[in-house]
Amino acid sequence: MSLSAAEDDSASEIHLPADIDWEMLDKSKFFFLGAALFSGVSAALYPIVVLKTRQQVMVNEVPCFKMAISILKNEGFRGFYRGFGTSLTGTIPARALYMGALEMTKSNVGSATVQLGMSEASASAVANAAAGLSAAMAAQLVWTPVDVVSQRLMVQGSCMNGHSGNAVTLKTYSGGIDAFRRILHSDGVRGLYRGFGISILTYAPSNAVWWASYSVAHRTIWGCVGAYGCKKNEHGYRPDGAAVVAVQGLSAAMASGVSALVTMPLDTIKTRMQVLDEEGSGRRPPTILQTVRNLVKEGGFSACYRGLAPRWASMSMSATTMITTYEFLKRLSTKTQDGFA
Repeated sequence: MSLSAAEDDSASEIHLPADIDWEMLDKSKFFFLGAALFSGVSAALYPIVVLKTRQQVMVNEVPCFKMAISILKNEGFRGFYRGFGTSLTGTIPARALYMGALEMTKSNVGSATVQLGMSEASASAVANAAAGLSAAMAAQLVWTPVDVVSQRLMVQGSCMNGHSGNAVTLKTYSGGIDAFRRILHSDGVRGLYRGFGISILTYAPSNAVWWASYSVAHRTIWGCVGAYGCKKNEHGYRPDGAAVVAVQGLSAAMASGVSALVTMPLDTIKTRMQVLDEEGSGRRPPTILQTVRNLVKEGGFSACYRGLAPRWASMSMSATTMITTYEFLKRLSTKTQDGFA
């Protein structure tokens, strides 16, 4: 994502495409097309999320490939899409909140930081970090209940497929509505927001780190690439479409690696808290501290990084497709065709 109308004229004279801010977007087209495009992205990446979630709730670590074979053998292809309907239902409003908060915050903070005298690169990093933070917090209002329900559906087949000796005892649901109803009946609204605090602690910093890292990586890569992959005109060098997409994808993958390493322990703790169910046991749901102690007891600090490989892969692929799709979406949603320039 370019974060300025054009790079400063320098020896390389590379001019990146103009950024499309909030005021330039046709909002109805932006949200409608966004729902359709990101639903497709979610469908393509959902199996990796299922693998990551199941790994995080296992008492003993199971290799990702072995788990995938087990799911395919015992549950069929449908096993990779447990809870997808519930997840998709929540993705649409959550994405709308995310995109709206992201663009409005980035536009307002970006303008404010420039007025404060910060350099364009620093202003971009700060604006992106603030935008990622606010977007994650807004989206979690919708996404946490959806996450609680969909994650329980994702893992409920694990005990029935040969992992009962390794997995936490889990309840079985007939579908998303049944899970929603039973969680609400047993724990009330609080049950649907189990892990909300740590979700904010996970996704808000993760998004802030990701967007700031993306901004830095994007500018760094263009600085290294120079005029390669650019076409020269009377105004200097302008990158072609393939080069722009390639740099966006590489920047997204690099940012995902940083974000995954920083926030993986929090994500594992969050998943454990949202999935474990103490209904009928007479015990209260585990606290954050208890969850950490259980993980460390099971496999040391490295247990907090279970599922890192599929999460990193999921984040990298999701971020690469997200950022390229997001830029494409913004250009489709401009009020004029100037965004294609």
